[in-house]
Amino acid sequence: MSYSKTKRILDIVFSLIGIVILLPVILIIIIIIKIDSRGPVLFKQKRVGIHKSHFFVLKFRTMKIDAPKDIPTHLMENPELYITRSGKILRKTSLDELPQIWNILVGEMSIIGPRPALWNQYDLITERDKYGANDVPVGLTGWAQINGRDELPIELKAKLDGEYVKNMNLGMDIKCFLGTIKSVLKKEGVVEGGTGKIKMDESENKNESEETVRK
Repeated sequence: MSYSKTKRILDIVFSLIGIVILLPVILIIIIIIKIDSRGPVLFKQKRVGIHKSHFFVLKFRTMKIDAPKDIPTHLMENPELYITRSGKILRKTSLDELPQIWNILVGEMSIIGPRPALWNQYDLITERDKYGANDVPVGLTGWAQINGRDELPIELKAKLDGEYVKNMNLGMDIKCFLGTIKSVLKKEGVVEGGTGKIKMDESENKNESEETVRK
């Protein structure tokens, strides 16, 4: 059996387990969001999946309903004006990503893979073409996410996605999963404004050794 088939089976099994285990947490988050601000609990955002197909990724809403659409949060000049009180916590802890368990279950995403680009992030999509990173399942987390996340420039992010594609196997996926837990606990790589902090040459040396379309 090829690893791609094994990967899909693992995605189904672990997404089902995740839904069951995390259901109480999900219900609590829903209540908090409804109390905190007006608007839907979930939002959907048009993203680029495998082979550059489009799908709608699901997230818990972390921004006010008047937030700019189709702009990555880290590119907004004043994202703090739009992020809700509960949203700040959800984003820092990455709990806003939990609804993507459904995207994984139905086969639109994988647990591990390049993070799905926004449909209008043409520069990132083009860079990923150089490394074949648009031809594998996109993921909830991945190699680039544990090596800089929002701080990375486009060129380096695509290069790291390419490294993942080249070395995609169970060992690599486990490394990404464990690295994600570490990054979330340490709250690394989250940039709420600006274009990112890590310069290209600094990031290369280190790695050698929404937002929103409303539902």
